[in-house]
Amino acid sequence: FFYVTMALVVLLNMACGVYQNSIYGVAARLPGKYSNAVVLGSNISGTATSLLNIFTIAASPNARTAAIYYFLSALLVLLLCLDSYFALPLLRCYRHHQRLAAMASAPSSRTPRSRRPPYWLVFKQVWPQCLNVFLIFFVTLAAFPAVTSDIKRIDKAFPLDDKYFTATVCFLFFNLFAMLGNILPIWVRWPGPRFLWVAVVARLVFLPLFLLCNYLPEDRVLPVWVSSDWGFVAAMIVFAWSSGYLSSLAMMYAPRAATSPEHAPIAGMMAAFFLVLGLVAGGNTAFLAPRIAKGSWF
Repeated sequence: FFYVTMALVVLLNMACGVYQNSIYGVAARLPGKYSNAVVLGSNISGTATSLLNIFTIAASPNARTAAIYYFLSALLVLLLCLDSYFALPLLRCYRHHQRLAAMASAPSSRTPRSRRPPYWLVFKQVWPQCLNVFLIFFVTLAAFPAVTSDIKRIDKAFPLDDKYFTATVCFLFFNLFAMLGNILPIWVRWPGPRFLWVAVVARLVFLPLFLLCNYLPEDRVLPVWVSSDWGFVAAMIVFAWSSGYLSSLAMMYAPRAATSPEHAPIAGMMAAFFLVLGLVAGGNTAFLAPRIAKGSWF
């Protein structure tokens, strides 16, 4: 059973990676707000899942019943996604931008079109935004949820008890404020592509900050510098909001960094690849956090 489950997990994530990259490639042909909508959708689903988690904690402590609700919800969303994909060609807006992309990629009579897309040329144009995408999701996954879910409340008078503290502050707040961060670039896009890296690099401060909260209180040897539950809540809100806001900007800037419109889908898929790469690198780096907190490097 274990090996079958692991094999299914591998196949599921491979299919998810192909699907995600393809969606970013399709969205890259459209205006930037559509690339942002793909990122926004992931955080909307995370918010819905977090609310469902809190609901099941309150209504049904049975993990089996909760799992049934989760998988039924996922199946419903997959069916909606399948229907929406086949409905795309029916939209006038989508057909319009497809025609524009086809006209831009039409071979000129003077310059013959190469058979293979110039991947290296496109990468040289978009690598700053790809690096931004990587760092954003690296920092996010290095801290959330592996570290933040093990930060416990200190003040017993805090409005949330231990039963709801992690489910609310860690999971619901992260997905909710990341979603709000995804929405903001619809109206505000600052900083621009040239200086986005400054804000992205500044987020590295969250990695030591969360380790200095009440993380693994029973086993840690590091001092607790953030001794306020409200301080952790504030850090979590800024962490989540910056993750959503900056990731939206980077994913919107990446396809526009390609000098030729016909290369925008390739740029979008490259950004999606670095998104997944950041998730993998950050998730594996998170295993170092308990060793640092406990002082057990070997």
